[in-house]
Amino acid sequence: MKDMRPAGRFLHLYRMGGLTPAIASMFDAQNAQQMAFIRSIMKEQRKHSLYDIPLDTVELVVFDLETTGFSPYNGDEIISFGAVAVQGGSVLEEQKYYSLANPKRTIPSNIVELTGITNEMAEAAPELIQALSGFLEFVQRKILIAHGTGHDKHFLNSALWKTSRIQLQHRLIDTIMIAKWLNPKLPSYDLDYLLDMYEVPVTVRHHALEDAVMTAKLWSKFMAEIKARDVLTLGDLYSHLSK
Repeated sequence: MKDMRPAGRFLHLYRMGGLTPAIASMFDAQNAQQMAFIRSIMKEQRKHSLYDIPLDTVELVVFDLETTGFSPYNGDEIISFGAVAVQGGSVLEEQKYYSLANPKRTIPSNIVELTGITNEMAEAAPELIQALSGFLEFVQRKILIAHGTGHDKHFLNSALWKTSRIQLQHRLIDTIMIAKWLNPKLPSYDLDYLLDMYEVPVTVRHHALEDAVMTAKLWSKFMAEIKARDVLTLGDLYSHLSK
């Protein structure tokens, strides 16, 4: 007799028809479709190599997340995604993505004050899987750039595992690492200091989309210095950053 408890039913459907029907048996149809999409993006990303593409033409997405705290493994959650497309050193400001995400928990008062995202806004926001799916649909297979990628990578991996049992496969470029390579003796590498140093106008800080756009403009400034050092491909850049 077949085991038709949830785990047994999932395994039976997986053996009979593959992952997507099995997922659909455990979740509603919309979430199952989004989960399958997220997994397909990660699978395709593993096949994709961009190392030889000139930095002048490479397609990138600069992104930022706002979160309820600093530890996704201790209950903190993403509350907003912001992203903007970049090609080479050109910021494509007409190509943007922004979404709030419902963290399913109370946002601490200091985070509400910092980000302007209230608990009422979060409660009305899309579910995490919907916001994450929209973000990855915008990103596709492009290189990801963020300021301080460790924080954002941990939260993305936590969200991907929670929603789709998969980890991030996209390549990441950290603007802090670039700043340290270009300017090894600066007293600070936080975003505010670098925006001021490179004369990037500050709009709204701690707003995922605005921070992403400002970081993209900082990347654009970096690109002029990177090319001046005869670093012309993504592979060249990674090689320098790994030293």
